[in-house]
Amino acid sequence: MVKDLVVEAALVGAATFLALLPWGNAVVRALLKRGIGKQIRADEPEVHRAKSGTATMGGIYFLAGITLVTAILAAAKQPEGLAPLIAMLGYGLLGAFDDWRGLQDRGGVGWAARSKFPVQWGTALILAVAAYPLMGHPRMLLPLNGLVIDLGWWNVPILAFLIVAFSNAVNLTDGLDGLAGGTSAIAFLAFGTLAVAEGLGGLASFCAATVGALGAFLWYNAHPAQMFMGDLGSQALGAGLAVVAVQSGHWLLLPVIGAILLIEMLSVMLQVGYFKYTHYKYGTGRRVFRMSPIHYHFELGGWSEVQIVTRAWALAAATAAVGIVLGMGAG
Repeated sequence: MVKDLVVEAALVGAATFLALLPWGNAVVRALLKRGIGKQIRADEPEVHRAKSGTATMGGIYFLAGITLVTAILAAAKQPEGLAPLIAMLGYGLLGAFDDWRGLQDRGGVGWAARSKFPVQWGTALILAVAAYPLMGHPRMLLPLNGLVIDLGWWNVPILAFLIVAFSNAVNLTDGLDGLAGGTSAIAFLAFGTLAVAEGLGGLASFCAATVGALGAFLWYNAHPAQMFMGDLGSQALGAGLAVVAVQSGHWLLLPVIGAILLIEMLSVMLQVGYFKYTHYKYGTGRRVFRMSPIHYHFELGGWSEVQIVTRAWALAAATAAVGIVLGMGAG
């Protein structure tokens, strides 16, 4: 049975990649024709000025592919992908609004956090309630010892928290060509593997479709990028990853499998928190990193964009492998 699930998921992923790949250039042209080009924020490294005008909101490219494949799978009586898809589309809309605000602002700032966070929390709760009945009564598996805990409706607030946390984590990671797309693809691949181990073929196929769609996107997002995913794509990916993690029963492994995403988010929290603390205590704000998120710290330290992304992918693959081992021990 496991072999059949692996073959099926692999075919779904490959078919999604091959079907989506030829449409990338058309999407880039359509976005640029409508003036949807990236506005580089004033606080980004100076070298990023050359990226100004690159097509953005490219998340619509892989979201369209994932939506189509999920609909086909649901019609074929594999509806497990509907729950993460709902979260992806819901948060994709929030991200699209954020992108639109950024396009209107010459500084590229977009939606202010103080007004965005309450909307994110409210939307996450609504999406969690909507997704829960479609998740097939998910169980929580403790890593290694295999203890199964039925959380029931407690899955709803847990899922809402994870949606908010990881949508922002992927969003903050999305600062270098291929960084967010590659690390997210690795995370979905890991949870797809765990889904196979749990006999969740429909969820594994959804993860494979997402990996395939992201592979096609990375073809055009690899350095030097022809298009960026934008908040539309990054927030959708984080929300979908949260649902997949809870639905698989292995959400406790998210900090391991999504370690790079988590580090990126924590680097911003640490930078902002320390700056505010030192400003209050000493009158002058001090920084832990040259710039946050942490990928900018390395970039300003002399690492090339390709070096940072490649090393992040390698670390993401290593932590994903650890997560799979821990998860297999719980099966």
